[in-house]
Amino acid sequence: MSLSLKKTRLIARLKGFEKLAVALSGGVDSALLLAVAHEVIGDGLIAVTAGSPIHPQQELNDAKKIAGMLGITHLVLDSDEMTQPGFLSNTPERCYVCKKHVFSGMLTLIRKTGIRHLAHGANADDVGDYRPGLKAARELGVVAPLMDAELTKPEIRQLARQRGLPVWDKPAMACIATRFPYGTPIVLEKVVQVRDAEQVLAEAGFSGCRVRHHGALARIEVSLEDLPVLIADPMRSRIALRLRQIGFLHICADLEGYVTGSMNRALTPGAKD
Repeated sequence: MSLSLKKTRLIARLKGFEKLAVALSGGVDSALLLAVAHEVIGDGLIAVTAGSPIHPQQELNDAKKIAGMLGITHLVLDSDEMTQPGFLSNTPERCYVCKKHVFSGMLTLIRKTGIRHLAHGANADDVGDYRPGLKAARELGVVAPLMDAELTKPEIRQLARQRGLPVWDKPAMACIATRFPYGTPIVLEKVVQVRDAEQVLAEAGFSGCRVRHHGALARIEVSLEDLPVLIADPMRSRIALRLRQIGFLHICADLEGYVTGSMNRALTPGAKD
């Protein structure tokens, strides 16, 4: 199916809503969805973003910037995941528990404004991955117009670039809980360690990196192109020192580089990366 036809299908899907709220994460998928929905729905559209320690601050900053640029009312929900036992226990169903909680909170919030429907930025590429959060969205009636239009991530980036959205080439970002092996309880102190460690790497110029938390060990994932830069001095020693100051005793670089969802390897043999 051509990109033009997919775009037409997206617009047709959005025309079915007189009013709509978009769960705006700060990434390219929800940004494009918001921009197109704004053209279709106009004043009947709002944006809502979850804010909590497990969401990088830059994500919230980018969401505010996008909503402001488009002139769209933007609500921020204190999503409070760190109070949910099913989330903190970090089972393979963590994402389901989290999304069920966050989307429920968003629906409660937007319905106070008279809006009943919520959309999120899942796309066609998400179908083949391990995404228990999609199940939670479907159960709550949260719609995924990009997925319905069969738009893929590269196509979404292309459309976002054409519209001049500043996040069109922004690397994918997931909540900080994805940095912990399943079964490892999620505690605020460790969340802060990961957040601060990834900020160190971002300030050093590494984009789209991850710091996986394995107790006293920090496993750094950067792109394969950036790996030689990371392990060469003085960068290597500077990063190692900063991460030890944050609280890690051992620091290693993953030879595979950044792999989306690498923690999912601990699941069943058929699970996706």
